[in-house]
Amino acid sequence: MSLNNTNYQRSIFLADDDDDDRIMFVDALLEVDQNVILTQAEDGKQLIDILQTQPDSLPEIVFLDINMPKLDGFECLQEIKKDSNLKKLFIIMLSTSSDPLTIDKALEYGASFYAVKPSSFSGLKSLIKQVLQMDPIALSQSKKHFRLV
Repeated sequence: MSLNNTNYQRSIFLADDDDDDRIMFVDALLEVDQNVILTQAEDGKQLIDILQTQPDSLPEIVFLDINMPKLDGFECLQEIKKDSNLKKLFIIMLSTSSDPLTIDKALEYGASFYAVKPSSFSGLKSLIKQVLQMDPIALSQSKKHFRLV
């Protein structure tokens, strides 16, 4: 017997220092799924602080921008992977860069996936929809398609 929990809400965290990018992400997420709870951080340090002070309400997915002040995305990812309570988080690195060295670094540091920030609102909606349809457990077993398109 399976139980359907109609009150279940998915939790996503977004760490990005760009106000416009965060606003666009919120708008796109609302169009894709209005039942998702989104927590926002303006930099990597703020994200780490939120994650470490709320260990009982960890997100299902973290979208992590690479270029941020205080702690950049890579430094933040390293901190997450060192923390036994956080290291299994599903992390999607976001960047405007499609440089193979940057993508390889994200994989090496333990990101679940890498996505180049879409240049359009519809592209962002498609990315969010793709991510929300993923099965993080099954996908963490295979790194065949590390870069999302």
